[in-house]
Amino acid sequence: MAAVLGASLAGQKAMTATSGPGFSLKQELIGFAALCEIPCVIVNVQRGGPSTGLPTSPAQADVMQCKWGSHGDYPMVVLAPSSVKETYYLTIQAFNLAEKLRTPVILLSDEIVGHLYERINLPEPGSLEVLSRKRPKPDRNQHYVPFRTTRPGDIPVIPDVGTGFHCHTTGLIHDETGFPTIEPENVSALIDRLHEKIESRKEEICLVEKRKTEDAQVLLCSFGASSRTCFQVVSDMRSKGKRVGAISLKTLWPFPDHVFRQLPQSVRSIIVCEMNKGQIIREIERICCGKYKVIGVNNCSGQMIGPGEIVRTLDWLK
Repeated sequence: MAAVLGASLAGQKAMTATSGPGFSLKQELIGFAALCEIPCVIVNVQRGGPSTGLPTSPAQADVMQCKWGSHGDYPMVVLAPSSVKETYYLTIQAFNLAEKLRTPVILLSDEIVGHLYERINLPEPGSLEVLSRKRPKPDRNQHYVPFRTTRPGDIPVIPDVGTGFHCHTTGLIHDETGFPTIEPENVSALIDRLHEKIESRKEEICLVEKRKTEDAQVLLCSFGASSRTCFQVVSDMRSKGKRVGAISLKTLWPFPDHVFRQLPQSVRSIIVCEMNKGQIIREIERICCGKYKVIGVNNCSGQMIGPGEIVRTLDWLK
């Protein structure tokens, strides 16, 4: 992780990949990247835990760790693919967001998606948008202040190390010069800006996929490999005339609150399917505030959630 940050500070697009235990070990430097606004991508292919846990079995229990893994108050951007195709495209999106927002971005996969073999059609070279971070112009060197911004949600234009600009990088809270500060106004301004640069672009960052939600009475909510099961259940239930829909979350953090505040009036219940003891469900309960019946389908056995588990919950709702 330190090598990734060094490469990024020198101007390169950089990433690393791991599973749960390695992800735990990276947390201190992920926090450093968030504070110092160093673009990078971290892939976490989740497996069962805690500790060494289940080395080759699936889980989805690192959702909250992605947001709160390192100490302090900072935002995170986390994307969650459910297929090989999504892994390809969301990896590109992860780099674009990292470069644009100057922040670490996590691609949160799971053991099932990580081991999938699927056929995809790759796009033509040059057909996809590929972003790079903004850099200061050489003629600005004389009056350059690395972390100076004009509005709370602005993103600073920081130079690559070794390009002639004076830029100090520290894990301490810093002012616009990059040097440590304990002045309350400067401290608050930095933390607020780190949050606002994400929150102000939330609808751009938040991606979801919807299936048959327009008239759904029951919504299945999931992410990653669990979405594959939910989509199968929707197909099966619709063939029987049952109004079941699904929302697959491609962005977990920042959480897409607006999606659940704008659900169709037909919705009565939400079933949250995740391979953990209940993490995403807490966010949905927070947003819905009792408006819908929210039920969890949870599996921590090292096995994928099967259609039968969801169907039994649907039958119980009757």
